Amino acid sequence: MTATGRIAPCADADIDPQARDNVVTVDLAGPLPDLAGPTRRGTMTSACGVCGTRALEDLEVAGMRPPAPGPWLDAATLYQLPERLRAAQRVFARTGGLHAAGLFSAEAVTVRVGEDVGRHNAVDKVVGWALQHGRLPLTGHVLLVSGRIGFEIVQKALAAGVPVVAGISAPSSLAVDLAERFSMTVVGFLRGGRGNVYCGAPRIADVAGGER
Repeated sequence: MTATGRIAPCADADIDPQARDNVVTVDLAGPLPDLAGPTRRGTMTSACGVCGTRALEDLEVAGMRPPAPGPWLDAATLYQLPERLRAAQRVFARTGGLHAAGLFSAEAVTVRVGEDVGRHNAVDKVVGWALQHGRLPLTGHVLLVSGRIGFEIVQKALAAGVPVVAGISAPSSLAVDLAERFSMTVVGFLRGGRGNVYCGAPRIADVAGGER
């Protein structure tokens, strides 16, 4: 137990190296509260954040602000990202059964890749790594996910300050609406040397209205 509290990847020697991103050690800043009284308890899950929500208004996160302007990207740079994400998917190469989220620089340099059964968990791993290393907000970066772009993916990117979100598959209408409202860029069906820009085209050259 430490004076300030800490959450860090588990360093126990008996943890499988492939599973270390899924196990954390939590050091408390102080003693646990007395739970013997009439405390209202709930269940914490690793769901995307949308599951179990009764109304769209409940999904809003207070204090969200648009990411900083930029980066200005060439379409050719974006086209490189799916192959670079796939090259970093070590567990997928063995199993064929995991999603991935990749964080890239504006020059298509791979910064961090997370893999998980859940798309949103893969994003959490990337954003969590950035938080641990003091790299938030992720101004000037691109987040690429290996499947569709859901509302929760865009919301997590917004919270982390990522201005550009891309996916191998389609975005949902809620995802595009949220991205438009906060001046983000969403690119779907990014594969085979092409992609569809759903909003935020000014950040991408070689697209109508894009920077050059």
